[in-house]
Amino acid sequence: MVDISEDGRTWVLSGPASSYAVHVTDRDELLHLHWGPRIGLADAEALTVRPLPDYWPFESPLDGREEYPVEGGPRFARPALAVRTPERRGTEWTYEGHDTGDGELRLRFRDGDLDITLHYRMRSSADVVERWVTLDNHGPAVEVLRADSATWTLPDRDAWRLSQLHGRWGAESRLERSALTHGEKVIGSRRGHTGHQHLPWVALDTDATEERGEVYGCALGWSGSWRIAVAQLPDARVQITGGAGCDDSGLLMLGTGESYTTPVFAGLWTDGGFGGASRAWHAYHRAYVIPDAGRDRPVLFNSWEATEFDISEEQQRALAERAAAMGVELFVVDDGWFGARTSDRAGLGDWTPNPDRFPGGLKPLADHVHGLGMQFGIWVEPEMVNPDSDLYRAHPDWVQYQTGRKRTEFRNQLVLNLAREDVQEYLWQQLDGLLSSAPVDYVKWDFNRCFTDAGWPDDPYPQRLWVDHVHALYALLDRLRAAHPAVAFESCSGGGGRIDLGVLSRTDQVWTSDNTDPLDRLAIQHGFSQVHPARVMAAWVTDSPNAMLNQRASSLRFRFVSAMAGVLGVGGDLTKWTEEELAEARDWVALYKEIRPMVQRGDQYRLRPPEGGLSAVQYALGDETVVLAWLQAQRYGEPVPALLLRGLDPTASYECLETGEVHRGAVLLHHGLRVGLCGDLDATVVRLKRK
Repeated sequence: MVDISEDGRTWVLSGPASSYAVHVTDRDELLHLHWGPRIGLADAEALTVRPLPDYWPFESPLDGREEYPVEGGPRFARPALAVRTPERRGTEWTYEGHDTGDGELRLRFRDGDLDITLHYRMRSSADVVERWVTLDNHGPAVEVLRADSATWTLPDRDAWRLSQLHGRWGAESRLERSALTHGEKVIGSRRGHTGHQHLPWVALDTDATEERGEVYGCALGWSGSWRIAVAQLPDARVQITGGAGCDDSGLLMLGTGESYTTPVFAGLWTDGGFGGASRAWHAYHRAYVIPDAGRDRPVLFNSWEATEFDISEEQQRALAERAAAMGVELFVVDDGWFGARTSDRAGLGDWTPNPDRFPGGLKPLADHVHGLGMQFGIWVEPEMVNPDSDLYRAHPDWVQYQTGRKRTEFRNQLVLNLAREDVQEYLWQQLDGLLSSAPVDYVKWDFNRCFTDAGWPDDPYPQRLWVDHVHALYALLDRLRAAHPAVAFESCSGGGGRIDLGVLSRTDQVWTSDNTDPLDRLAIQHGFSQVHPARVMAAWVTDSPNAMLNQRASSLRFRFVSAMAGVLGVGGDLTKWTEEELAEARDWVALYKEIRPMVQRGDQYRLRPPEGGLSAVQYALGDETVVLAWLQAQRYGEPVPALLLRGLDPTASYECLETGEVHRGAVLLHHGLRVGLCGDLDATVVRLKRK
């Protein structure tokens, strides 16, 4: 909902519990008024009468108060917009007007031949404010050095605290909270994709707990290089600026008649603490971001850890039969099915089945998998190419490269220049043909190296490939989804290297991390849940000891309960599992299917974080709730603490549902609302239903 003042210069966007207000002065200065608890138009107009402070020349009265700072003029804060023409630099805009429609507010400004439109959208069912910017050039070429999606201004508070998700390959999405000090904190990616090192999300609070207190959060929807800067200004005001691109060296060149639209930078205010913020983000994902969010994701088996590159149709059939007997619903053939792909040294780019391994193509295996009652999926890495491939031998100029410089190969592969239209068309033909040649239900789309030699020698403005690559990726995914609407897509980038609102709007789930150790995963999943829901968080049960990273041994119970906190998958070598393990796994899969609606569509409550001996998470949907708990360690012989459940009706009573032999004896109930974990079990699942 958007309320507009009579003079058309003050606007209030409101959701269920919060409001966002801005104002244009008679000097065409766009000022931020309010972001927080819901207010009316009269309240916002009252804020407009406050005069700007009269600073000495060493500070600017606009800094920390402008809604979208531009370069130039009486301001020193980080500019959200920086453009160049041969004649001038900076921006001196004038306010042109506004319009609304479909719940969206558009504020229009002009600087010479450049139109600048600031977009706002706040849906009636969510407290998330979506912001983005459109640039339209009507004159000579304009170089856009920087065009951020939004600048967020926080109210005056003492002692802000910053939350962020940091990490690396195999250790993504780890939550870190620290005091915000004067100056700037900048996070981002210079790697051409979202990156393992930071997720494009930040949150700020002063004294919030998991369930109480004000929290401001921002999440960027962009799958390429990006930057978010959190600045505590000299007068203690805080602004958050973010968008595509990692620096100010040049984003794109806008020719006459061309336009550029930034990605969405979404913001959320809540007074429900970190848990309330997470649940609001999750609901927003399910309602407005994730395709087909109301459809639960199936239990999958992926063949990679069982076979790696040593793959054959007969072997895949045997694994599929064991997976089907376990209750798996989706069977995925990972790397090694195509071209000359017997190792990571060859084959990328040649997306046709290896005739020695799959003499009849993929269709016979897909038909066999379907006959077992499962869906069929495959792994691809379309944006990459091996030098040892038919594609590279035919088109060596299709990769990113710098003339006269040594070529960098990570994982023996190069990055295709997806900004090129001929590369886009080749990939469309290859992937559309592949999905048309066999009954494929699912595609795991991987991206296993960062940009390094990001050059395009034949292009007059080669740095545009950083942005155009991502736009081409989005267009290709959109085109494939439109042509093959029954096919689901997973975003993967060596684990969690491409997770953001942009790619999530085009894929059905994401691969959270290559690290499948169930104990490590608890911290990764805890951080992931700060902004993204379990509905998209793929999690696998793999073999023990964990061969990928640490050789840590863990029980099958612990592995399953850890993975059941998201979209359950299995990735071990089933041919080496004992009959007892297969039988136990079958019971866990059956239980997951029962609790899946709560996990994937319910409200999530983080009962205890993974730092201590006991950690637990709860999901509630309708009259049912489920608790997943993990006993990581007991110290000094102390008893395991009970868990106080949340989100339930304190006046109602709940019964514990029988969960089968594998769970018997795991549950201690205390006056209906408290659940404990027996010390002789390292993980458990507890289901409760309102009587």
